[in-house]
Amino acid sequence: MGLWSEFKEFIRKGDVIALAVAFVIGLAFNAVVQAFVADLVTPLIGVFFHSNFSAITVNINGSLFMPGDFVNKIISFLIVAAVVFFLIVKPLAMMEARKKAAQGTPAPTSRACPECLSQIPLAARRCSFCTSTVTPVTGNE
Repeated sequence: MGLWSEFKEFIRKGDVIALAVAFVIGLAFNAVVQAFVADLVTPLIGVFFHSNFSAITVNINGSLFMPGDFVNKIISFLIVAAVVFFLIVKPLAMMEARKKAAQGTPAPTSRACPECLSQIPLAARRCSFCTSTVTPVTGNE
C-alpha cells in the first residue's frame, strides 16, 4: 500500500475530523479558562497583595518582566490540567476498571514449582529451572 493511499485511508476514517473538532473545542475551552483566570482569579489574588496582580511588572535594564502574567499562565494550566484529569482521565480509568471487573479474572496459566518456586506451565511434568519432576495440573498426560 502506497503512502498516498495510506493517507487517503487515514483521512476517510474520521479520526482527522474528530481530532479537528477536539482541537477547536480545546481552543475555545482554553479561551474561557484564560478569561476566568484573568478576570476573576487574578483580581481575587490581587486583593491579598493590595494591587492588580496581573499588572505586576519588573523593569530591569530596559527589559520588562511580567511575573503576574506568568502566574496567570500557571493558574490557567493547572485549571486546564485539573479539568482534563477529572473529566477525562479519571472517568476513563474507572470505566476500564469496571470493564476488567466485569470480565473476571483469567484462569492461571502457570504455577510455582514446589522445589524452586519458579513459575512453570500448569501442564509441565518437569521444572525447566531445577529439573525436578512435578505432577501436571491439567491432567494432560
